[in-house]
Amino acid sequence: MSKLLTLPGLVDVHVHFRDPGQLQKEDFYTGTSAALAGGFTTVIDMPNNTVPITTAQLLKEKIQIAKTKTVSNIGFHFGSLGNNLDEFEKVKNKVFGLKLYLNQTTGGFIIGKKELVRIYDAWNSPQPILLHAEDDVLDMVFEIVKKTKRPTHICHVSSKEELLKIAKAKEKGLPVTCGVTPHHLFLTKEDAKRLGAFGRMKPFLKGKRDTDFIWKNFAYVDIIESDHAPHTLQEKNADAPFGVPGLETTLPLLLTAAEEGKLSIDEIVQLCHTNPIKIFNIKLKEESFVDISMEKFTVQRKKLLTKCGWSPFEKRQLIGKVVNVTVGRKKVFENGKVLIRPGDGKVITPKT
Repeated sequence: MSKLLTLPGLVDVHVHFRDPGQLQKEDFYTGTSAALAGGFTTVIDMPNNTVPITTAQLLKEKIQIAKTKTVSNIGFHFGSLGNNLDEFEKVKNKVFGLKLYLNQTTGGFIIGKKELVRIYDAWNSPQPILLHAEDDVLDMVFEIVKKTKRPTHICHVSSKEELLKIAKAKEKGLPVTCGVTPHHLFLTKEDAKRLGAFGRMKPFLKGKRDTDFIWKNFAYVDIIESDHAPHTLQEKNADAPFGVPGLETTLPLLLTAAEEGKLSIDEIVQLCHTNPIKIFNIKLKEESFVDISMEKFTVQRKKLLTKCGWSPFEKRQLIGKVVNVTVGRKKVFENGKVLIRPGDGKVITPKT
């Protein structure tokens, strides 16, 4: 029998559960089920729904839906195109961050410099501003951060140039953090050729030069974020929208890398638990634990709990299978099955 590893419940601050609006891809129940299967007991959902979450009313409606479906802790980020600044005061105590898109991605939810300056001036909250900001716009971002001193989190860093600029910003004392996804650590543009539509995402997969640089400079990376972005098989085969699922493979990929000496178990805890909680002011009432069997297994789509039912890591042999998840004194997941009912999870806020 393989040994068991016990970790604190992991935290993913970057998921796209598509609920409401695109339930064929994922919903709060299937998404949080996939989270538990991957060892994540807390997730924070992004605002780029079919109708973007840019008003207090839309946020309230989304929270009400989540309360009836979630089986993990779940919180939310807010969105802006620069035309809803009067909504910020209404939601700042209910969301973990403000997500802005400065490059093309799913939903066409994109803003320019003029809007970005207005948003930074108006966001009067200790919670971070999260940016989809690839290397061509980072200089502009850091110029604004230098003036406003707003905590800023750069999502899904994928290139050497991006991490170099972030490292310099940190060395200058700017309040900047960053995250890296498993797909940008464990896949390259060579894999994108093999995967076709199933390796199409934003930011795009980069070359080995970039992944090697990120691994060698991991000291500048603050968190691992799955950027779980499910689409159905049919959609991927037809229109190839950006995004891949990742909640159920993130931890096994990291544990496999740990076995290979690329990082330590302590670093995994730091990147997937301690740092997300600190950076995003997450206060949880109950402790949670994840038991992992350190056995080898093969990623199979039929065993995934995400509604989209596929993975870019399918057929890859990994180490580390989640066997139990406990929240408080209650076992909520065991051997591939969620043990609690939809709605038994909790919607959380920074004041929780």
